[in-house]
Amino acid sequence: MSFRNLDFLVEESVSGSTMRLAVAAAQDVEVLKAVHDAAKREVVEPVLFGDLRKIEAIAKDLGIDLSPFELVDESDEAAAAEKAVKSVSSGESDLLMKGNVKTATLLKAILNKEWGLRAGSLLSHLFLFHIPRMGKVFGMTDGGMTMYPDLKTKQVIIENAVACYRRLGVECPKVAVLAAVEVVNPEMPCTVDAAALTQMNRRKQIKDCIVDGPLALDNAVSEASARHKGIESEVAGRADILIVPDIDAGNMMGKVMSYMAGGVGAGVILGARCPVVLTSRFDTAATKLHSIALGALLAKRG
Repeated sequence: MSFRNLDFLVEESVSGSTMRLAVAAAQDVEVLKAVHDAAKREVVEPVLFGDLRKIEAIAKDLGIDLSPFELVDESDEAAAAEKAVKSVSSGESDLLMKGNVKTATLLKAILNKEWGLRAGSLLSHLFLFHIPRMGKVFGMTDGGMTMYPDLKTKQVIIENAVACYRRLGVECPKVAVLAAVEVVNPEMPCTVDAAALTQMNRRKQIKDCIVDGPLALDNAVSEASARHKGIESEVAGRADILIVPDIDAGNMMGKVMSYMAGGVGAGVILGARCPVVLTSRFDTAATKLHSIALGALLAKRG
C-alpha cells in the first residue's frame, strides 16, 4: 500500500474526536493562517500560547476571528513554549505545534525531564511529500533533527518512521537507505551503514518493514532506473520511505521537492509522547495544513 497524495490526511483527521492543538508562540502570520484553516475544517481545536497583542494584530490583518480559540497570553517565547508543552504533558492538549519560536527553544521544553514530552526514544523528523508528476507520496527522514547519525541512530530513525507509517495503515513499508551510489564503498561510510541496516533488517533487528541499501535516489524511486542498472530488489523503484545519510542531504532534498519540483508536504517530529508539528517558515499553506492534519491523525492513532 502506498499513498497517491496527501488528501487522506485531512479527510481522516476529521473523523472521531477533534484533537486539541497547543501552538507555541502563535504570533506568526503563516501559522495563524494554517491553524485557522485547520480549525475551520474541524481538524483541530487550537489553543494559542503567545504574545496576545501580536496575535490579535495579525488576526485582525488577516480577518481571522479568534473568538473560537483558547488564548493564553505569554510574550516570552521560552515561557510560551513551556506552557504549550505542559498543556500537552498534562493531557489538556493532544499535540504540539511550533510557532514563532526557535526550534532549539521548543526542543529544550520538549526534553525537560520533569514535565516535558520525553518518551525514551530519539526524536527524528519525518517529511511526507507528494510530487504530482510521480503520483506518489514519499517519506523522507531525517532532514530536520539529527545532523550526522551513526548506525545505531539510523536504526532508530528507521524505526520511528516505520511506526508512523504503520499508524497510517501501511503494514510493511519499503525503506530505501540512500547514498550517492548503489554499491558498498568503504571510502563512503554511508554505503557501509546502508548495507549494515539492510542486513539488520534481514536478521529481524529492524522489524515490520523491508530495508534495502545503499540505493541512489533514482534507483529508489524509479523502477525504470532500477531495471536499467540491473538492480533486483523489493525496494528499488518502490520505496515508501527514504533514509538520507545526514541533515545536509535531507535539508536540500526537502527544499528541492518544495521549491523546484512543486511538491506539497507534511512534517512532524516523531519519538516524543505526542506528535510535534514542525514546518519551515516558508512552507506553503497547504504543507502547513497537511502537517497539522498528520499530527492530529497520529495523535488519534497513538
